[in-house]
Amino acid sequence: MTTTTLSDKRKIILSFWNRGKRSAKEIHAATKIPLPTIYYNLQKLRKTGNVEQSKGAGRPGVVTKEISQKIRRYIEENSFISTRSLVAKLGGAISQSTLVRHLKSLGYKNDVPKPAPMLTRLQKKKRLLWAKKHLKDSWGKTFFTDETAFQLFRNTTGQWYKGSRPVRRVPKNREKIFAWGGFSMAGKTDLFCFRGIMNAEFYVSILEENIADIKALMGKGWRFQQDNDPKHTSRLAKSYLESHVPKVLEWPANSPDLNPIENIWGLVKTNVEKRMPQNLDELESFMREEWDAIPKSTLKNVVKSMQNRCKLVIKNNGDHIDY
Repeated sequence: MTTTTLSDKRKIILSFWNRGKRSAKEIHAATKIPLPTIYYNLQKLRKTGNVEQSKGAGRPGVVTKEISQKIRRYIEENSFISTRSLVAKLGGAISQSTLVRHLKSLGYKNDVPKPAPMLTRLQKKKRLLWAKKHLKDSWGKTFFTDETAFQLFRNTTGQWYKGSRPVRRVPKNREKIFAWGGFSMAGKTDLFCFRGIMNAEFYVSILEENIADIKALMGKGWRFQQDNDPKHTSRLAKSYLESHVPKVLEWPANSPDLNPIENIWGLVKTNVEKRMPQNLDELESFMREEWDAIPKSTLKNVVKSMQNRCKLVIKNNGDHIDY
């Protein structure tokens, strides 16, 4: 059965009109076009002589220069304003869908602000000096390390769906497993998982367990990276590192955006979350498997980003960078 479009129906009604057939019921009997459609188009023919759709029907879809300037001004005044409120402030001059399209054409996006460390003026200054000092370093001989926490029932990864938004049941208090790891362009350590609190003594014991593998990976002339966590800078940890690594790379405070291991953690956490572990044993197993699965090419790529990170810190005058 062929569906007659609204445009086709207009043409049929016009044809009857031109043949002198002006009765809506007569046209309906011959064509089965709904009577309201026939009445509407006959009325248009009597008033305008045609059945073409009137231009400008509904709210205009074109955003004028004046409206565009108002939109930008309202957003600058209140970046949290909703599209519905914007349409209201514009007096309904454009529809909500037209507004959304125009905002996209201007490059606007609506999202939750990305969290970033709060940097003091002194920290920014030290980051800037650090970036200038290490801009031309050869990062292939740096071994990056860090600890992080993996949460059971983590729920941060989006997924495609049709119909109702999926629901994932999560407990009020979600348990965690902590992990320490290290890597360079040459490879990585095993993932060290633990469920207690790390202090200086525990940190040194982790280093003792992994130092032989690190030395085997790095050969000669390498340096060890860690952040400024108190257990890392404790007298005990400093004494151990002075005796077992060629050099410890000084690190600016409050600077996770400079550490490429954060990108590795993000990748591992996402991959673990997608597997939806149901208990702590599964979580730990998946953590180790996903850490082991990170290819050396990925390790090399994130290490190679260090020069660009330094450039961006210099460009931002020591402020946070998006990495």
